[in-house]
Amino acid sequence: MRHRALLTILLGASLLSAPAWAQSLRIALASEPTAVDPHYHDLTPNNALAAHIFDSLVRQDEMQKLHPGLAKSWENDGKNRWTFKLREGVTFSNGKPFTAEDVIFTFCRTLKNETKVSDSFADITGNFASVEAPDAHTLVINTSNPEPLMPNLLSALGILSASTVEHGAISYDVPKNCGVTGPWPTVNGFNDGSLAIGTGPYKLKSYVRGSAIELERNASYWGPAEPWATVRLLPVTNAGPRLAGLLAGDYDVIENPAARDLGRIKDDKRFGHVITPSTRVMYFQLDVARDQSPFVKSEDGKNPLKDARVRKAMSLAIDRDAIVKRIMDGAAEPAYQFLPTGMFGTLPNPPKLAYDPAAAKKLMAEAGYAKGFQLTLSATNDRYINDSQITQAVAQYLTQIGIKTEVDAMTRAIYFPRRAKKEFSVALGGWGSGTGEAASFLRQWPPTPNDAKTLGGSNYGGYKNDEFDKVIRAAVTTLDDAKRAELLQEAAKLVLADGAFIPLHFESGIWAFKSNLTVTGRADQYMLAMSVKPVAN
Repeated sequence: MRHRALLTILLGASLLSAPAWAQSLRIALASEPTAVDPHYHDLTPNNALAAHIFDSLVRQDEMQKLHPGLAKSWENDGKNRWTFKLREGVTFSNGKPFTAEDVIFTFCRTLKNETKVSDSFADITGNFASVEAPDAHTLVINTSNPEPLMPNLLSALGILSASTVEHGAISYDVPKNCGVTGPWPTVNGFNDGSLAIGTGPYKLKSYVRGSAIELERNASYWGPAEPWATVRLLPVTNAGPRLAGLLAGDYDVIENPAARDLGRIKDDKRFGHVITPSTRVMYFQLDVARDQSPFVKSEDGKNPLKDARVRKAMSLAIDRDAIVKRIMDGAAEPAYQFLPTGMFGTLPNPPKLAYDPAAAKKLMAEAGYAKGFQLTLSATNDRYINDSQITQAVAQYLTQIGIKTEVDAMTRAIYFPRRAKKEFSVALGGWGSGTGEAASFLRQWPPTPNDAKTLGGSNYGGYKNDEFDKVIRAAVTTLDDAKRAELLQEAAKLVLADGAFIPLHFESGIWAFKSNLTVTGRADQYMLAMSVKPVAN
């Protein structure tokens, strides 16, 4: 306790001696979070906001390496049992102590969340056969199937306080409502602040959609105090105004300035910037299941996307190098698989996805579509870097091989719920690996959904490959790393060969900021106030 008291005094002294500006931080966001609720939608802006307010059992650093969070340690018995030792002396922002009961309540809430988008986070807890708390700071999870990535998966799950609901004895008994006797939390309660009770370094002061999110330092935070007394997160979805605001002094940090604009600040001593490669793959997901797809029109009345030759032709029509160079201004890498080469479970030498419009036209003719067909590409216009411009470029490439292509770009608040309802024929996606290995994409998007909802939660295109399903189901339950890597590589080959998912490129995260700050870029592209520090005098 004496050492902790001394640390608190030293931190307080350093804050008092810091310049006045160091107490407030203004960040311009490229994409606005859609909710404060940490379980509403498994979306990078949402997860980044949640990380300020809600801790997880395990945390990931900027390179996605695992570190203790609310759990001090964890171990697996080599089979289906995981034991987590929880941190003691932690309190929520409302003063209630953190215990294993809160974790069990959180797990239950992911399965009782009526206001979530898609099955966000239920894919983690759907594999839990039982969760027990031998004491207030020990948690034992038994899974139905072995889960080699349990700590990685739990690093994305914000822990709630059971004190936010009426309840009796909390237990992981989902059919009996886990002991909750009142209403389960809904998204509106988090957005208005009444349920935004966490153990993180910040507390929610206000959340106004389209305007600003205001955070204030959590004085009861169990970790080192942050240098910022207040943080304002401001949604500025257009890159031009973000940069203009930084240059004018309206913002301290901005996300994703256009790479072509970096020249305006590179030689200006008032500013700095950092470019960090990410694990986010941009891709198109195709409706390969329905005989009539809503945004496809062909002379024969069929859905051409069901034909593998058409899908391959579409991939061959896309010049990935040109998109990276001209639209992404070099701040990206062409993608030939779903995670950057060299990461766990990836193909060591994936075949390059070539640009060959002549071969694409030949395949179209072989498939019976020499005259082409009509197609609409659906995309966001405010979520990913240059998302609508990328989609427009792909539409032009497809039109050149006879597919008369239009683009319907919309705000992500409209797009994601519609995509979850399977309303699109070809949908733009962007997936950052939350686990740092190939299983992240391969377990979420291509599998046939299982009853537990642990696989295929985002299979909106109806893709089905029995051989792939067999391989990926084996991969995600294999604890031996070498065997799991081999299975993941085999699974990736099967998906790439079928062409139901067309990878485009891997984004890089870019941050620009005032020179009196340092910013640590993150591979997961999270914009965290915790990554921003004042430069020491």
